[in-house]
Amino acid sequence: MRDLQLLKGQKVDITKGTGVQDITVRLCWDTKYGGIGVDAAAFLLSGQNRCERDEDFIFYGNPVSRDGAVAHAAEGENGESLTICLSRIPESYARIALTLTIYEGEQRNQGMKDLSGLQLRLMNRKNGEEIYRFDYGADLSEETAVVAGELYRHQGEWKFSAIGSGYNGGLAALCKSYGLEVEEETGNEVAATAEVAERVERVEVAAAAEVAEREERVEPARPQAEDSAPVNVLSSIDLRKKIVELTLIKKQLTDVTARVGIVLDITGSMRSLYARGVVQEVVERILAVASKFDDNGSLDVWVYDTEFSRLPPVTEQELGSYVVTHIMNNDSIHKFGRNNEPPVMEDVIQKYTREEKDSTPVFIIFINDGGVVKPTKKVIMASSALPVFWQFVGIGDSDFEVLKQLDTMSGRLVDNASFIHLDRIEEVSDEELYDQLLNEFPQWLKAAKAKRIL
Repeated sequence: MRDLQLLKGQKVDITKGTGVQDITVRLCWDTKYGGIGVDAAAFLLSGQNRCERDEDFIFYGNPVSRDGAVAHAAEGENGESLTICLSRIPESYARIALTLTIYEGEQRNQGMKDLSGLQLRLMNRKNGEEIYRFDYGADLSEETAVVAGELYRHQGEWKFSAIGSGYNGGLAALCKSYGLEVEEETGNEVAATAEVAERVERVEVAAAAEVAEREERVEPARPQAEDSAPVNVLSSIDLRKKIVELTLIKKQLTDVTARVGIVLDITGSMRSLYARGVVQEVVERILAVASKFDDNGSLDVWVYDTEFSRLPPVTEQELGSYVVTHIMNNDSIHKFGRNNEPPVMEDVIQKYTREEKDSTPVFIIFINDGGVVKPTKKVIMASSALPVFWQFVGIGDSDFEVLKQLDTMSGRLVDNASFIHLDRIEEVSDEELYDQLLNEFPQWLKAAKAKRIL
């Protein structure tokens, strides 16, 4: 019979020959007296043993990873768990560190000596069976953080290493060891989290009240005469701006001002998306972002195929017919040809860094359905020292080979580009769209400030 109990330093197979892919990691403890706050967390680490983004730190304040493969949950007063789908962990992650910290341990003169029964249990989520357990901490004393164990890749499989190593300095020291910065002025994490939750609740209540008020005003639908006024789209814009506001609060971007632009692919494969109104809808959804970021409440617009056009900014007042008026009925725009991204990207750079040069960061959302040319990477590389962040959004079922490489390109001053794939963007909720669009922008802002780009 296989021994489930692990010893410190022992390494065991998790996926090899077992068929196990979905696991639950339970971190349990007992406190010797009241008033001790204990938190479990997971750090998703690259091959350089670093957390490359703040979102790769999974804990109570960021309970789900970007891809949904790792999730944090509380389990009563003396335990927390992490559910991990190993088969869905992106290849860019080599290790997952499983940790425990004491909240404000140094300030309160609390340490691991004040805990007992420290245990890590690995469970098969499919059938609830325990795979391994690791008792640790008997050799710890004043330490306020501990790496209980690590999941790591080995020859295409996942293994577990029983570590049980303690750290002084608590969460801040642990984050620093994995390459994350901890803001000194945010010492009271619980208060900060509560403040964010309160702000989110206020916005959600206001949005719900607005929806209810509008529903009360709805009259039975009547056929619209051909010469009647166009439908007012401001109601949907207002609701979307509230969803953006929620996202900005959660990502701590409420004090950020940015110039926002959108670049729209108008190559031949995009024809049906323009005809079906999908592009018009995308413009409205992105305008809501610009309205919260940009003081003038407008969205700068470009379209491109083999050629490009810089169009008038879109505002709420003329949103309803923008795509038809300024794109589809505009004979001066070259439409439905092949891809050629670098010229339009160079024009974006020229507008914000030469024609309208100032210190405000630029957030560019680049909509594309595939076929991006390879020289695009050279433009991204050259612009890494400029105050421009490129958020590429791939739509449709193309492989997006070039865009996928942007997140891992080496040699840039900062990581200035991100790529997300939304197969059918019209079916993605506003909440999910804004969450993904704004996922890496905060990290770029921090890095750009550190390198004095901003």
